[in-house]
Amino acid sequence: MPITLDALRRHAVARTLFTPTTLPRAIARLGFVQADPIRAPARAQDLTLRHRVKDYRAGDLEQRYPKLAVEEDFFVNYGFLPRATHALMHPRTPRTAWPKARWAQAHEVLAFVRERGVVHPREVDAEFAHGKARNWFGGSSNASTQLLDDMHYRGLVRIAGRASGVRLYAPREPTQEPVDPHAAMDALVDVIVRKYAPLPAASLSELISHLRGGAPQWETLRKDALARAKRRHASAEIGGWRWYWPEDENPASRRHAPDERVRLLAPFDPIVWDRRRFERLWGWAYRFEAYTPAPKRVRGYYALPLLWGDQVIGWANVSVRDGQLCPEIGFVNGRPAEGTFSAAVDDELNRMNRFLGLD
Repeated sequence: MPITLDALRRHAVARTLFTPTTLPRAIARLGFVQADPIRAPARAQDLTLRHRVKDYRAGDLEQRYPKLAVEEDFFVNYGFLPRATHALMHPRTPRTAWPKARWAQAHEVLAFVRERGVVHPREVDAEFAHGKARNWFGGSSNASTQLLDDMHYRGLVRIAGRASGVRLYAPREPTQEPVDPHAAMDALVDVIVRKYAPLPAASLSELISHLRGGAPQWETLRKDALARAKRRHASAEIGGWRWYWPEDENPASRRHAPDERVRLLAPFDPIVWDRRRFERLWGWAYRFEAYTPAPKRVRGYYALPLLWGDQVIGWANVSVRDGQLCPEIGFVNGRPAEGTFSAAVDDELNRMNRFLGLD
């Protein structure tokens, strides 16, 4: 069958909404789960995993993280990824070099962390009294917290878990540099393609450019990695754009027939993450507006895209008041008249209740 934009849309939905499985298998299959601290009504990582993990509940990832073979770190964005993929990006060489004084501070803190095993930033602050420092958004935060964040990015420590949402740090064993950096880059690019396919050429290029955050030491290798990816993965000219997907997949397969379920998606769900692709496949602009001034918001503070079958037809802002789920649903072209849609919405809200522990 010919590959059309309709086929690409069905492919984009079906390939990532696999049969719910265990948490480790879901993370491995996704390759990367983007994180966000806002709870509206739950964190983005939980909203993403609830569609892909059987009987998933909000907070399961944080609770089970210490025993999972996953790491919290920066990839193309910040989030969670399998430990084997994480190792490909280390030893990481940041673009900003530390002065000797900063390294001296880091070595002192690292010795303290090794002695304690796992530390809370508050313990480090109490021990070293590093004072305050300006953070990236112009405010003030503890200098010890910023130092630990920098040490984590450089691979000196790892996230061991969280206490009330605050990162706990543990020492991280050094990683051997990959024998072949080009092969490591190809492996990282393959994670991107399997996570976000089918990808427009411009989006593939953009995502590979984002690897300068996860693997800054290989910034000069990105151009060749992009060229190899274009040769390695399947592609076609569709609707005036060049699209890419894993070579073992067929976007025109009849297996991609949509179901009749309604799903409320996280703003960073792989189905909707690529806003360029979103507008091409669904014909309207979705934006994440949590950091947009309230008077300028169009959809709402934390609008969750509403997927019905293979169509994203609207959005919902979902809050919890007095233990009750309070959804405010909007539609791009009006509410569907089919009775099956109302039933599907009720089913999804019931699933959201269970996910949030409100039932």
